[in-house]
Amino acid sequence: MSESLPSTDQTSMPFREFEKIARLKRNVVITEKIDGTNACIVISPDGRISAQSRSKVITPDDDNYGFARWVEDNAEELAKLGEGYHYGEWWGSGIQRRYGMDRKVFSLFNVGRWTPENPNLPSCCSVVPILAQGALIDADKALEDLKTNGSRAAPGFMKPEGIIVYHSAARMYFKMTIEKDDEWKGKQK
Repeated sequence: MSESLPSTDQTSMPFREFEKIARLKRNVVITEKIDGTNACIVISPDGRISAQSRSKVITPDDDNYGFARWVEDNAEELAKLGEGYHYGEWWGSGIQRRYGMDRKVFSLFNVGRWTPENPNLPSCCSVVPILAQGALIDADKALEDLKTNGSRAAPGFMKPEGIIVYHSAARMYFKMTIEKDDEWKGKQK
């Protein structure tokens, strides 16, 4: 009895290209990871403005720390953001670490588009602080600097959460936290 070899029929499975591999030595931007709640302002092509949390659309009646109400109250100014999804962190008074603040702040993540100097940045928004930028920045050094010198988002607050590293060639985000970085923060599988 002869054994049959596996089929070489190429039609049994569709072709799937191996994804391109990003170059490691490309621009990296390290920003402060603010401990609040993930939020997003959505502006539709027809100019309607809505809010969402990390996991769902929210409204003032089904809110997330008052973010949807804040979006509704600031809609005219937020329209400057333009069409799209504008992700950021909703943080400050009453949210997670609180940062010793008596108010809440929305800080946009996209530091490439939104800078404090940008005239189109809505006056009611801020941008996450950039800690370092360049090719192959030492993330451990940036994290240690934050741990030693405190938050850049809330100067004087000495228990910041950590950093976010954005690798431009890979178009990926990575995070490092000062405490419990080696622990899984999610449901165990």
